[in-house]
Amino acid sequence: MKHYVLFIVSVALALLIGACGQSYSFRGGAIDSPKPAPDFTLLDQNNQPFSLSEQRDSVVLLFFGFTNCPDVCPTTLADLAAARQRLGAEADKVRIVMVSVDPKRDTPAQLKSYLTKFDTNAVGLTGDDAMLAPVYKAYGVTRQEQSGDHSNMDGMVQHSSYTYVIDRRGDWRALFDFGTPVEDIVSDLEYLIRER
Repeated sequence: MKHYVLFIVSVALALLIGACGQSYSFRGGAIDSPKPAPDFTLLDQNNQPFSLSEQRDSVVLLFFGFTNCPDVCPTTLADLAAARQRLGAEADKVRIVMVSVDPKRDTPAQLKSYLTKFDTNAVGLTGDDAMLAPVYKAYGVTRQEQSGDHSNMDGMVQHSSYTYVIDRRGDWRALFDFGTPVEDIVSDLEYLIRER
């Protein structure tokens, strides 16, 4: 009986050690070789400079969109805000950051009004073409202005719809496709918050 108990304890310890050694599998698209996220400085919704490199110790959810977007942008922002809310007390370790792909209409005031509908802590960024073009290029963002009057909803901007997940060290770790389930976003965020 004594040998049997020792055997059971040994197996349990082996399983526990094995489980602790398992690596986490991202539910979003994992970046095989994490690399520093390209830095940039743009203007936020308060018309103040915002630099990505100054966001260390926060997990950043970086999204490219625009305030007149009829579908993808509001859905993505709602999902990111819902994921952040589910983190409870840990929510302050995550920042939602949207870079405008429609700077002609997305003034700082417009971004502020829009983003507060989703998450009062979300950051909206804009700038002139010279400021934004290198950011789009660094992140492989595609954007195409459609014909129409840009003073209203007629002028749409087709754009890529990924969310870039940047860890607390400033490394790009994962990529969420449009429509990634909120529970998958939460799982990846919880891991990155706990990660040392």
